[in-house]
Amino acid sequence: MFKLKTLSAMTFGAMLALPAQASALGDTPLYLNINQQAVSDALQLQPAGTTQFKVTTRLEKGTYQIQIADKNHTCGSTFGPEASKPLPFGAMNPLSSCAKGEHYQLKVLLAGDYDFTLDGRDPKAPTLKVLRATKKGVFKRQPPAVDCASWDGKPVTVSVAKTWPNGTLLRDAYSGQTAKVTGGKITMSPAPQSEGMLLLEEAKPAVQTAFSWDNATVYFMLTDRFKNGDTSNDNSFGRHKDGKDEIGTWHGGDFKGITEKLDYIKSLGVNAIWITPMVEQIHGYISGGADGSFPFYGYHGYWALDFTKIDPNYGDEAALKTMVDEAHKRGIRVLLDVVMNHAGYATLPDLQDLGLQDIAQNTQGLPARWADWKPKGKYEGWGSVSQFINYQSSAWNKWWGPDWVRAGLPGYTEPGVDDVTGSVGGLPDFKTESTKYVDLPYFLKHKADTNAKSLPNATVVDYLVKWHTDWVRQFGIDGFRADTVKHVEPKVWAKLKAAGTTALKEWKAANPGKKLDDLPFFMVGEVWDHGMAKDFWFDNGLDSLINFDYQRDALEFAQCMSHVDPTYTKYAGTINKDPHFNVLSYISSHDTKLFFGDYQDVALQKRAANSFMLLPGGVQIYYGDESGRGLMKDGGVFDQAVRSDMNWSELASGEKAELVAHWQKLGQFRKAHPAIAAGSHKKVSDKPYAFVRQKGKDKVLVVFAGRQG
Repeated sequence: MFKLKTLSAMTFGAMLALPAQASALGDTPLYLNINQQAVSDALQLQPAGTTQFKVTTRLEKGTYQIQIADKNHTCGSTFGPEASKPLPFGAMNPLSSCAKGEHYQLKVLLAGDYDFTLDGRDPKAPTLKVLRATKKGVFKRQPPAVDCASWDGKPVTVSVAKTWPNGTLLRDAYSGQTAKVTGGKITMSPAPQSEGMLLLEEAKPAVQTAFSWDNATVYFMLTDRFKNGDTSNDNSFGRHKDGKDEIGTWHGGDFKGITEKLDYIKSLGVNAIWITPMVEQIHGYISGGADGSFPFYGYHGYWALDFTKIDPNYGDEAALKTMVDEAHKRGIRVLLDVVMNHAGYATLPDLQDLGLQDIAQNTQGLPARWADWKPKGKYEGWGSVSQFINYQSSAWNKWWGPDWVRAGLPGYTEPGVDDVTGSVGGLPDFKTESTKYVDLPYFLKHKADTNAKSLPNATVVDYLVKWHTDWVRQFGIDGFRADTVKHVEPKVWAKLKAAGTTALKEWKAANPGKKLDDLPFFMVGEVWDHGMAKDFWFDNGLDSLINFDYQRDALEFAQCMSHVDPTYTKYAGTINKDPHFNVLSYISSHDTKLFFGDYQDVALQKRAANSFMLLPGGVQIYYGDESGRGLMKDGGVFDQAVRSDMNWSELASGEKAELVAHWQKLGQFRKAHPAIAAGSHKKVSDKPYAFVRQKGKDKVLVVFAGRQG
């Protein structure tokens, strides 16, 4: 990447000179013009053998007019839209060569560095793309100001007369210091590292508390991006790296890596882990990015090929068994992500590996192993692999088949337009509503290593339920995280829950020495954008739902903990008064955003933990929330940025190690006191902000003295 110096917001640009050998847009030097001005001494880009030109420059918050032109703004060398219009991020926006006074309008909400790419591969249809640069450390955003009390670093006094009698010895779980209640008050000074907080409990020996899903702290990780414990399984089915940004390739994380880090996970006070789907994924890739800029594999687990096999990139059955057993030894439950809505795409290597070569075409242009194909030349991208797949072939009936899925293929039912019959992301949509008895799909009948067997009088749902719950019966999986819940009929989830409950009972009966307790099978569902509401999903197998509400307010609460009190009151009063209602709240996820990614502010990340880890109900830590894991490049696919590798190398010392220690203290405090997640909530003081949580005999007082500085 060529980097420009930072210039005035109104007087900067970058020169893009097209070499003669490219000639896609002519030989005249061209400039990126912003607000009708270009920089005369801008960098000249002449990448050999390509007609794609990228330049990075800084933009402040505001709206800008964007054009590409020669110095004289000549017709034929002035590129912009046919008529002035907004310039969307990430898209390949068409350019007219005689734009004259027409401009793209770019609205920048976040000050920082931005990549502009001019693509002249098609001389008749050049395009311009703009993306926010993700190079670490280029700039640092500042969160909007929030009014909040400040703490001067001195001891604080809080009235506790209605909570504990005089003479009670209290301990700050954060610093370990103690003090007695005197005159109905307690006086103590928060630890400097606590961001102005006291975690007060009675100073007596800790009592082991029974686990409840009401008090769940769930650690969620994309298995492939967490920890590589076994490098020998990194390239199953001929999967390759792309040698560039590795946005959508497999990174090597596996069960063995998770097992190696279970003690670390336990140190965070975590009592359950959630792993992404582990079943065998499509072998190849699809095109990633608007212009096919990267190969996009099923590393995340949501593009299944065979639900009865573990994807070897994650490990084998022995590695899974070890991981589950070792988690259970540490009192950690295991939630498995499951997909009932869709299967994965059909990729070129799948056709070869499954013996479906009849669907391929132009195979004379392929290497002996189709998984080894790569784009060649300047006119091919990763999406060019589709030239070898015949989407009009009648042989598609040998794939999942029209009785199993909806897909835009010959002989298949077209996807619908509603939530249940529509196609999520263009993926083959299982006919979960069908009452028709089906046999195994052709490819599974002929797949040599599958564990799938024909079932008598079975529907599509019957097969899917059996395939998923067999993992519970075999390994003692404690619960499911159900993907894309609203895209499947409610009764299907009820059926899956009943089967999972039976399967876990059977495993516990067969493994009495390994079971943790007799709690029933648990299911939490992802109903996209669902918030703090109890509805019909809880009558159809779901014990909890992922809460999309909290993340929207997490920044304000991180900036000032006292602002969270109405939310604490609402959550405790709603969740903890109903034994059949719970939610799983989060600040980061693999589908939305990474809290740390917005501001890369360690102190803010500590304060986010303060309000979040004391939330009533269940909470979900996304791997790296506790360690300040940063973003990766996304190639124009926004959610890929939040799926970076766990930042293990940063945790040995320094501010990231201190950040982890902070989350550990809060996590252990939460784990030791069921009252935090499942108790009543009562504010006892405004200045300083303080509240009491109580469940039975368990009682804690939390004090926020204010922001430091």
